[in-house]
Amino acid sequence: MDRGTYIEYHGRPAVRFERTYGHPVERVWEAVATPEGLAHWFPSAVALEPYVGGKITFSGDPNMEGTTGEVLEFEPPRRLAFSWSGDELRFELEAVDGGCRFTLINVLEARDTAARNAAGWTVCLAELGGHLAGEPVAGPHSESATPWRPVYEEYVASGMPSGAPIPGEEDEHGEQGEHGE
Repeated sequence: MDRGTYIEYHGRPAVRFERTYGHPVERVWEAVATPEGLAHWFPSAVALEPYVGGKITFSGDPNMEGTTGEVLEFEPPRRLAFSWSGDELRFELEAVDGGCRFTLINVLEARDTAARNAAGWTVCLAELGGHLAGEPVAGPHSESATPWRPVYEEYVASGMPSGAPIPGEEDEHGEQGEHGE
């Protein structure tokens, strides 16, 4: 499993992932920055207005209410950034020998969401990798996806900040978690 790392991004907590794919930047861009491409691996259905200041809408995630955000950067085929609830997602693509380096940075609203979100992105990125490899994928919420819980437990055991409510699970007060991957 390619693990994400906990970082500080401009003074805010974040988790960072880097993957290299044997495809041109334009192909990876289509997979990570269009609603059609995102449908294969992203945890929500996405509709976006492809310009800075445009609206981005998230729906269909069984663990989150639908919400909207704002496109913060849109520089095809190299950079996409947008707000999502209190978080910010940044996608950066760079041509490298033999393909494309894709970097995902999830700037977090709260430090204690790091392990939860890192586990979610690990599952999602496994689906992206399968999609780009031409394998049939059914998305991160499918039965065929990498199970989230063991990945989460590995991040917690490694010391990544944790403790945020888990969507769909009751906390010690009997309340359901509301947000996350």
